[in-house]
Amino acid sequence: MAAASLVSYEASSDEGEPDSAPQAQPLQQQPSQPPLSTRPVTHSSLVPKLDLTPDVSGIEQATRDSRPALDPTCKELAYNPKADELFAPVLGPQVPGKSTAPKNTLTGFVEPSHMNDFHFETQRRTFHSYGYAADPSIDADAMVGNAARGAASGAVTVFEGVKKRPGDNRKRRTNNDPADIEGYLGPWGKFVDEALVAAPPEEDREYMQEYLAKKAKNKRRPEETPVEEKTTMHVPAMADYQGRSLLEPPRDAGVNFRSDEGPRKCFLPKRQLHEWVKAHDRGVAAIRLFPRTGHLLLSAGMDSKLKLFELYKERRLLRTYSGHRQAVRDACFSHDGSQFLSASYDRYVKLWDTETGKCVDRWDLGHVPYCVKFNPDPDKANFFLAGCNNKKIICMDTRTGEVTQEYDRHLGSVNTITFIDDNKRFVSTSDDKSLRMWEWDIPVDYNNISDPSMHSMPAVTLSPNGKWLVCQSLDNQIVVFNVHKGMKQMKKKCFKGHMAAGYACSIDFSPDMKFLMSGDGDGKLFHLGLEEAAHCHQVEGARRTVRVICLAAVRD
Repeated sequence: MAAASLVSYEASSDEGEPDSAPQAQPLQQQPSQPPLSTRPVTHSSLVPKLDLTPDVSGIEQATRDSRPALDPTCKELAYNPKADELFAPVLGPQVPGKSTAPKNTLTGFVEPSHMNDFHFETQRRTFHSYGYAADPSIDADAMVGNAARGAASGAVTVFEGVKKRPGDNRKRRTNNDPADIEGYLGPWGKFVDEALVAAPPEEDREYMQEYLAKKAKNKRRPEETPVEEKTTMHVPAMADYQGRSLLEPPRDAGVNFRSDEGPRKCFLPKRQLHEWVKAHDRGVAAIRLFPRTGHLLLSAGMDSKLKLFELYKERRLLRTYSGHRQAVRDACFSHDGSQFLSASYDRYVKLWDTETGKCVDRWDLGHVPYCVKFNPDPDKANFFLAGCNNKKIICMDTRTGEVTQEYDRHLGSVNTITFIDDNKRFVSTSDDKSLRMWEWDIPVDYNNISDPSMHSMPAVTLSPNGKWLVCQSLDNQIVVFNVHKGMKQMKKKCFKGHMAAGYACSIDFSPDMKFLMSGDGDGKLFHLGLEEAAHCHQVEGARRTVRVICLAAVRD
C-alpha cells in the first residue's frame, strides 16, 4: 500500500509538464520559471498519512493465554503481571486434609502488624490460658482460637478474669497512725479472724510427731567426743649424749645450719638418698620441714597420724602423734618449731608440742579445715589462720581459744594461705578459681584476681626472695605472679609439660632460685628451669618416695 501511494504521487506530479518527445534543443535561459529541484509542492492534500506501527491486535490476548501460571516460590518476575494474576489461586491437585492457603512460615502465613507490647503479651497469655485471643489484623470483635469460649466469657483477658478469693472480704486490723511506732500496721495488718497457729488434725498428729523427730535426728550432728591424744617415741631419748634436744640442728652433719645464706649454686638430684618404707599405713597428705634449718621432717598421713623424722645422719623416725579421728589434711610449724598445728577432716585443729608430743589445746571449728597457717611474725606467733570448706578464713588466738577475725569473701572452699610482704599481708586461693589478697586483721580483700581462663590453684608457694608467687593450676600448668607489681601474672613464665589436673601437687624452689620442683599425677618429680621456663628434668622412683618429696597426697 505504501508503494502504490508513491507511484500515484509520481504520476500526479508529471501531469502538469508538457508532453513532448525527447530531442536536442539549444539551451535558453528562462528567468520567469524556477528550477525543478526548488519548485514548491502545492498538492500536499493529495499525499496520504503513513502509519508504520504493526497491527498487534489479538497478540496480547494470545500471549496472555499462552503465558504459564506464576510460581508462588518465584523471587523474580520478567514482566509486570496484573493484580488478578498475582492473587490467582494456586493450581494443582488437591490433597485431602491439606489447606491451600499460602504460607510463608512452617506453621502458616505471617503478616506484619503494629501492636503494643503490653497488648500483645496480654493476648498471648490469654491464648495460652483460655484458648482464645483477639485478632489484631481484622477488627476488635474477631477471635482467634476457641471463639465460642471467648464469646461465652465476654472475651476477658487473663488480667480481667481474676476472681476475688472468698477470704478477700474479711476485715483487717488497721492502725495507720505513724506516731505509734510499735503498733503501726499499715497495709500489713492481719485479718481479724486469722488463726496464728495452725494445728494438724487429731488423726495426723501422731504422724507429724514421727516426722519431726526423724527430721531433727537427721539434722542433729552426732556429738563426737574428741579422741584421746597419744604419742609414741621411737628413739631412746629426745636428746643427744650431751643433753641437747633433737630439735636443735646437729653440728656433725656436715652442714652449717647457723649460716643465713643458702648455697650459691644448686644442682639437679641424680639419685635417691633415703626412703622411709611404710612410714604411714595410708597416703601422705602433707610434708612440712622444720623452720629455718629444715633438719626435721613432719608428715601428715591419711591414717590420722603425724610423724617426725630426721633428715640427716641416721634419718630415724623420732615420734608419732595420734589424736585425730579422721585423716589429717594439713600441718604447720610455729615460727621457732617448738609447736605445730594439725588440721583434720574430723573438724578439729590441734596444737602439739613438738618435743614432748603433748596436745596443748584443741578447737572444734564445726567445719573441715583445709589449710592451717601460723603467723610467721614472732610478735603475732599466737595467731593462726584456718581456711575451711564453708568459704571462710578464721583467725584464732591460741592463748584464749577465741575467733578474733573472719574473712568470708571467697565463694568456695579455701585451699591455701600464704603470707607475703614481710607477713603484713597474705594471699588465699579457693575453689572459686580466684586469688585474693588481704591485709592482716582487715576482713575485706584489697585485690581480687579472677579471670574466666583461670583454674583452681590448690598449691601455692612463695620464692625465697619474696618476689614471686608460684601457683599449681589444675589445667596442667604452673603460673607465676609478681608480688611487687600488684600480683601481676607473668605470662611468659608459664611452666607446662606435667599432668597435675585433679591432684594438689605441691611445688617448691631451690635455695638459689634456679630450679622449681613440682610433683606429677603419674608419680614423677619434675624439675623446671626458671630462666628457660621449660621442662628440664624428670625423676621416676618409688611412688611413696616421690610423693613424699614432691609434697603430694597419694593412696598406696
